[in-house]
Amino acid sequence: MSIAQNIDKVLSEIEDARQKSPHAAEKVQLLAVTKTQPPEIIAEAVAYGLTELGENRVQEILEKYPIFEKNLHWHLIGHLQTNKVKYIIDKVKMIHSLDSLRLAAEIEKRAAAIERVMPVLVQVNIADEDSKFGLEKEEVPDFLRALAAYPHIAVEGLMTIGPFVSDSEEIRWVFKEMRELKESMSNLALPHVEMRELSMGMSNDYRVAVEEGATMVRVGTTIFGARRKI
Repeated sequence: MSIAQNIDKVLSEIEDARQKSPHAAEKVQLLAVTKTQPPEIIAEAVAYGLTELGENRVQEILEKYPIFEKNLHWHLIGHLQTNKVKYIIDKVKMIHSLDSLRLAAEIEKRAAAIERVMPVLVQVNIADEDSKFGLEKEEVPDFLRALAAYPHIAVEGLMTIGPFVSDSEEIRWVFKEMRELKESMSNLALPHVEMRELSMGMSNDYRVAVEEGATMVRVGTTIFGARRKI
């Protein structure tokens, strides 16, 4: 199948999942994850109409950002080190992986320097996996309260990465707990915090994530095929 056909298939499955569930969001944004993909492959997806792109690594954003027209929106979806914030603060639409106050302080500093309010998602390790970054579920309320001290950070919602399993039904509980956490955090009425977005679901589990309330899904290999070696 071509990239265009893959995109159509993903969009159709997102809509099917959205229609079948009472918990689904009214609208779901597809992020095309371009990790390790060369510009000519990414260009096919862009030509077909995708404008929201997700990258795991700062270096890849820096390499690809100048190549494409500025009407594309890049999302940093991977772990972000504090010493890399300065390189992408003016280039990304959203940071999906805020997981520490140290990182928040650096984002605040760099965003203030260019007079920008940086949209972010707070990463939650809802399944408590040792291999994953993110806050524990219980840490989220106090973390959000602490972010009130950073006026150049706008929390738009939450993000998680589900455990990799062969049957996505096995981790439906992960996405359900994230939806419930998002709803409960909405009730805190904190400054600079709007629980609009729930970024969860990737190539192997985005259908279940949509059924449980994802507003953004991050899909790479299902659109582009296997990752390239870098």
